Amino acid sequence: MSDHITEIVIFTILFLVVSGMGFVASRWRAPQDMAHLDEWGLGGRSFGGWITWFLVGGDLYTAYTFVAVPALMFGAGAAGFFAVPYTVIIYPLFFLILIRLWSVSHRHGFVTPADFVRTRFDSPTLALVVAITGIMATMPYIALQLIGIEAVLKTMGVTGESALARHLPIIIAFAILAAYTYQSGLRAPALIAFVKDTLIYIVILVAVLWLPYKLGGWNAIFDAADAKFQASPAPNDGILLNANNQVQYITLALGSALALFLYPHSITGVLASRNRGVIKRNMSALPAYSLLLGLIALLGYMAIAAGVKPLPGAKPGTVDSNTVVPILFDQQFPAWFTGVAFAAIGIGALVPAAIMSIAAANLFTRNIYKEYLRKDATHAQEANVAKITSLVVKIGAVACIVFLDPQFSIDLQLIGGVIILQTAPSVVLGLYTRWLHRGALVAGWVAGMALGAWMLWQIPNAATGRKHFGGSAFPLSEFGFDSTRTIYVGFVAVLANALVAVLVTLALRAAKVAEGVDGTVPDDYLADEGDPRIERERAGTVDNISST
Repeated sequence: MSDHITEIVIFTILFLVVSGMGFVASRWRAPQDMAHLDEWGLGGRSFGGWITWFLVGGDLYTAYTFVAVPALMFGAGAAGFFAVPYTVIIYPLFFLILIRLWSVSHRHGFVTPADFVRTRFDSPTLALVVAITGIMATMPYIALQLIGIEAVLKTMGVTGESALARHLPIIIAFAILAAYTYQSGLRAPALIAFVKDTLIYIVILVAVLWLPYKLGGWNAIFDAADAKFQASPAPNDGILLNANNQVQYITLALGSALALFLYPHSITGVLASRNRGVIKRNMSALPAYSLLLGLIALLGYMAIAAGVKPLPGAKPGTVDSNTVVPILFDQQFPAWFTGVAFAAIGIGALVPAAIMSIAAANLFTRNIYKEYLRKDATHAQEANVAKITSLVVKIGAVACIVFLDPQFSIDLQLIGGVIILQTAPSVVLGLYTRWLHRGALVAGWVAGMALGAWMLWQIPNAATGRKHFGGSAFPLSEFGFDSTRTIYVGFVAVLANALVAVLVTLALRAAKVAEGVDGTVPDDYLADEGDPRIERERAGTVDNISST
């Protein structure tokens, strides 16, 4: 650790600066009353273009992305590049969807996607299913942010003999995060996102200019990567996809794109926007982050050319591939800039972790606590329950890292993508049509979850020795195809979900089963800022927060 004093000092200073910003955020664009879920959990629904761009970008492109995507490129080659095309196609896919969701939520005061489902299909049960699914998918995602911080700390030599000593810095970091999130709500990650994204842009732009110069140019980098994969015993590794990888690559990219904006934390950032125009501009501008992600992914090949050796893993004989990027920076940059780069990764964990915990807390508060435990809860009681729930969520995430194998958290996140996709028929299709019966949507969810769980159970992980839940690439041979190709589990599961929902809808319609009453009207999906019909239910609350 003594060799990394400069890096540790700079990392600590920048971390403390953004932590201070988190506490100050409660006074930034402050409302008259923070004791309202719209204010604490959605920042007053008042964020303009720049704030939303940094907030949503900081939410989607996380610290784990910073270390995991290059690590996958380092280990498997082109297969790891799937994250780039899926973050390119996602924005045109969701451009119109998110505008409609924002409008109907703005009109009715919805805080979560489950709120929308509850009103659209007149079904508390379906809303509960969507809420539980969102919480289940979000929890391991929060834990993964800690893996990004842990990789940086390990590289700087901040470790210990016992599990508690080894994780003490992470526990302290998340305790600070919990404190300022409790106080400032969504305003804290919104303000910190400016610093986080600025640091990451600076670090990556410097890296893609400086590292190729030091390593002999891009030709040398790709030649080194190609030589490594040519010598690899794994048949699917390489700088180009082979035939066996292509179906998995396409379905994984498409499935991941469909899943990303179904995650509660992604929707939270969107609902915090001031108007439809903000969302339109952001859906057009956020692909800039995808360009950045493509450059980040290439750090994996640069690490190969630089001869980086990952640090040992938690288990004997294993390596921690998530340390590839931190070690690359540590070897190739001066200590002061390495400290800045490490701070960018560390701060990059705080923004999404805060938003994810807030989103999970919103779901619990609105769709479990208020719906089933206390129907007459006041706005202040809702806000207080959400704050406490966000603390519990963060404690759970830290416990996952301290007491579970980090690889298990990674596998859980892969499962999370499969899980959250099962809300697509209710949320996405529900924004355009109410033809699907509420009972059929529940049946489809059960079918998709069951099939997805069965498929995931069949997948081993040769690297860890785990026999089940070892990934999301399912062999087509299991379905009777004479092929060695694989397919993304989530893609198959959501297709089964939709098919069952259609068939059961036809059956329930034939049986004349009640469909409930739609609580929305067509004009709700076109509502914009200043619409006189907006339901805010904020007695005595001034809603003219200044915009940016």
